[in-house]
Amino acid sequence: MPAGRQNIETIGQDLRISLLPLSILALPLLEIAGFVVVGRQVGALATVGLVLASSIAGALLLRYQGFGVMTRVRAEMDAGRDPSRQLAHGAMVVLAAILLIIPGFITDIFGILLLLPPIRDLAWRRLKGRIVMATSFGTGGFRARPRDKTIDLDDSDYSRGNEHGPDHNSPWRRLKDE
Repeated sequence: MPAGRQNIETIGQDLRISLLPLSILALPLLEIAGFVVVGRQVGALATVGLVLASSIAGALLLRYQGFGVMTRVRAEMDAGRDPSRQLAHGAMVVLAAILLIIPGFITDIFGILLLLPPIRDLAWRRLKGRIVMATSFGTGGFRARPRDKTIDLDDSDYSRGNEHGPDHNSPWRRLKDE
């Protein structure tokens, strides 16, 4: 890659990182502006009612979607498939619920958008290359380790400093040879 291209990408990454705090600071100001605009159109009482309704909807969504996500993840694991997509969709639904709970119309718009499956699929396609799953899934999903080989040691079987070399009768050696 040419050096100039690499510098442009580095500047772009630095710019994205530096815009994050600015956008976090700007969000409350934009939400206040949204309250003013909506309040002029529908009235103050209706605006407060809309904010309360979206917060209640977000809380209910947060409560009931958790069980559905876990059921879908469990079904994927039982089928021997990778549940990462279902986990990501569940995380996005939880984020959508949190955005709905936060008072404001801009966060509500983003929360409602995240509730749409095509938007979640688009977000998953863009994010899945950046996420690393640190596990593997077999045909049976997650399984407990079999505990059929038990090593029972006496004090004489274990020692930190064995001057005479390895003990060939040790249970550890027998397990390795099997």
